Amino acid sequence: MQSKYKVRLLRANLLAAAVVLALWTPAAPPAAALVLWVSVSWLFITALLLEFNHRRARGLPWQLLPGTLLIGLIAAAPERHALLIWAWCALFMLPQIHWVAAFNISGALLSWVLLAPQLSTPAWGLMLVTLCLLCLLAVSRARQFIHINGAILQRLRLIPGVNLWAQEQLLRDITRERLRCERDGLYGELVIFYVKRRQLWPFAQTLCQLTYRFEHAYRLDATTLATLLLSRSETDAAQRRQRLLDALPARVDSQYVSLAAVEHALTDVEQLKQSAGNRAALKEAS
Repeated sequence: MQSKYKVRLLRANLLAAAVVLALWTPAAPPAAALVLWVSVSWLFITALLLEFNHRRARGLPWQLLPGTLLIGLIAAAPERHALLIWAWCALFMLPQIHWVAAFNISGALLSWVLLAPQLSTPAWGLMLVTLCLLCLLAVSRARQFIHINGAILQRLRLIPGVNLWAQEQLLRDITRERLRCERDGLYGELVIFYVKRRQLWPFAQTLCQLTYRFEHAYRLDATTLATLLLSRSETDAAQRRQRLLDALPARVDSQYVSLAAVEHALTDVEQLKQSAGNRAALKEAS
């Protein structure tokens, strides 16, 4: 299934959830109605702004918002929103940092305590056991997703059909392209781009569209991209590099270095970036 169809399905689910909560609002107490309308607005805006990308928000604690809204709904009307306690299981399926997970665990336990007056002691205890088991299953599923996503990021070609490759491939390609330049009398250079984290994947796709099919782009880390450009001469390379920078969707910092000047003994990307930086500094000084 293509990613765009998955996005449409997710958008439809978010809109359906917003409609259900909106229909639930008229009979709610004032405090609960306020939280419900905030939840409806959040779901609706998220659905409208949703688009597929290859980013994962590891450090951004956006998972706090649905957890906070869920606590607010249960606290505002526990007798009316008791069923919402099972929504915590869905929240624990989201990849999240440790302190956000601790917040959600505290929220789930607080919700369980708020429902105590509505249930008998055996039912209350059974709810706790069931909630813990379901949340543990959700956490295990989230860890599986993290593992799968990590494996995807380690693949050489990061996006099917697009010339975007992992950093390990760059170290191999530099040697190959240097030999090609020596054999065919071409001029090759490595260009490194420093982008914002949220710009990485759109920028990478645009970069691949602006280069030739035999020229690859590379993801070095969450904020760094690179490409290998082949030209007839150093003058042509400078003109082409400038046209490339002008055609990119945003102004970004960049460095470049001739493939002939890249050290043969490079073993990792950090050495490569340092080499490019040293060469750029020498050119500016001269």
